[in-house]
Parts: sequence; C-alpha cells; structure tokens
Amino acid sequence: MSIVLTEEATLHPLVLPARADAADAGEFRELARVRNDVYRAITGRDEQDLEPEALLPLLRSRSERTTVVWAVRVAGETVGRAVVDIPHEEGSRTAIASIEIHPRVWGRGIGSAVLPHIEAVARKYGRTVIQNWTEQPASSGERITARTGHGSVPDDHVSRFLVRHGFALEQVYRVSRLDLDGPTADRIAALHDDARRAAEGYRVLQWEVPTPPEHLDGYAWLKSRMSTDAPSAGLEADEEHWDADRVVGAEERIVEMRQRLLITVAQHIESGELAGFTEIGAGPDPAATTHQHDTLVLREHRGHRLGQLVKCASLARWREIAPQSRAIVTYNAEENRPMLSINEAMGFEAIAYEGAWRKDLS
Repeated sequence: MSIVLTEEATLHPLVLPARADAADAGEFRELARVRNDVYRAITGRDEQDLEPEALLPLLRSRSERTTVVWAVRVAGETVGRAVVDIPHEEGSRTAIASIEIHPRVWGRGIGSAVLPHIEAVARKYGRTVIQNWTEQPASSGERITARTGHGSVPDDHVSRFLVRHGFALEQVYRVSRLDLDGPTADRIAALHDDARRAAEGYRVLQWEVPTPPEHLDGYAWLKSRMSTDAPSAGLEADEEHWDADRVVGAEERIVEMRQRLLITVAQHIESGELAGFTEIGAGPDPAATTHQHDTLVLREHRGHRLGQLVKCASLARWREIAPQSRAIVTYNAEENRPMLSINEAMGFEAIAYEGAWRKDLS
C-alpha cells in the first residue's frame, strides 16, 4: 500500500522477490537500477554499482537484523529508496537508516516527508538512536567538522538536510583509491618485506571464501572485535556476536552475490591465535574496481606492523587473482591514523569523504 508523501511523491513498501530474475521482480530490478544511478549522480563514480542479483541478498532480513525497504516515486517514476536496518544485537539502541534520492528531485520536501516513516520504524523496534552514513559530492565551499575534530564534509544540501532534522556529524571516513598501475608493485613489495621483519613470531594465512573449518572460530572472533576495537567516535557501536554459523551465512551471501573475497590473517605462531585480518574483494567483472573491506589488528597484538603485513600480503595475492583490476578503494575513519599511515605509504590517495551522522530520538 503506497503512502502519500507530497502532492507528487509517494512511498512504497517493497516486498523482495525470491530471486532477482523472478517474474515478479520488475519493481525490485528498477529499484536496483535507480540505486546505481543515485550513487553515480552523487559520487561521480561507478564502483558502488551492484547488479540486482548482488543487491538482493543485502536487503533481505536475517537472524542478526531486520531490514525495511521502500521505493520512493514521483509521478509514478522510481527516483530513490529508503532503507532501515534494525540490528538484533543484545541491548542495541540503534537503527541504521538511509534516504537515497536522485539529486534531480532534491529540494522538493520529499526526504523530509520520508524521515517520519523511518523514525516510526525505529520507535516500533524500541530504538532511540538513528545513524546514517552518507558520502557527499565534492565541494570547495564551506565545510562541517566532525565532533571528533578529525575530518570534515561539505556544508551542502545533504548536510543541511541532516542538521535541520536533528542529526550531528560524529565521524568522517576518508575514501581512498590506489592506482594498481605504475610503481605500486615495487612499493608494496618493499613495505611487505619491512612488515615481515617486524612481525617475528607471526605468519600469514590466506584463503578465499568459504573459510576453512579450522579457522571459522578464530575468524568469527576477529569479526566480533571489529565492532568494538575499530574507532567509532560518538556513534553507538553495538558489540556484534559472530560465531561460525554467522560467518558461514555471510559467506553464503557473498557466493550468492557472485563476488570473490580474499581473507588474509596474521596468526600468532606460539598460541595459534588469529591476531589480525583484512578482506579484499570484487564482483564478477574481472576489470572492476577492487574493494578493501574490514581490516583490524587486535589491541593485544598491535605494535608488530601486522596491519601493514596483512594489507601488503593481501594485495600481492589479489594481483594474481584479479590482474585486470586497475584500482582499489577503501574507507577509513579520519582519526584512525595508524591505518591511514599504512594506506598513504602504500600510495592510496583521498578521493572523497563520507559522513557518519547520529540523531537521538526524543
């Protein structure tokens, strides 16, 4: 049943099809196309494009979260979407929400009309905090600094919308890109050798999904610690519970999305504990931009250049797996200086910034 937002705009709860190519999947496939158009219009880049078959697993509700999806239409044409994720972690107070509307219909009050429906979902599930991550178009004008004091985003239409509706900029992520052509290989090799010398007592293990059974528990622990050990500024950071079953489920979604994911870990030789990890992957197009996903070194194992070790080892192996990919993109909190220093030494350059916003519901 559609919801009237403005004289021209409506909101439509989306029922996900069983398959992206099912007979009743037309509405979903159109939403996937518009999603890609919106990201391209905002960022000027295409590496966030997802085929419908890859988007569908990301929008399904699952044991660790409930997901609500709407299509936004103007005069019957889909122009964007709104998504709310409700984490099921014990004690969670948060809802993760986004309103993604094509810039050509900005300024018509549509986003403002969508927001109360997002807040209603949050309240329905007893949540008191809404958090949002939004990448903004590049701008040379005025900027807003994060509460951390690290990083800023343009004071543009997006920022003004969020501030007007009670959101505060808690954190800024740097979007960085590494060109895999030119002198990159020699630079990475030198950093890799340096890290190996500093990481005495550790060894590198690598695998593509699925994770070998003997490493499921250790990898699950690393994923759990990602939610507590990575910088989160003034955001609500739920402590995520990862176990072997959750890892298996996540990796089944990766396979369903037709993506490849390489996991590289540093293992403490004496104890056998997995001490740090990084993930790198891409979709089915061998020439597409590569994405660096989670990277973490456990606090108790820091000081041995393990972050540098796993990132260099990962990239060296990935060049063998996907030699046609010409670039890699990664996101890091601006206050995460140790990880940014590794990236900068590898040759990553900033190309954009993403704001992490928080609103406390009254």
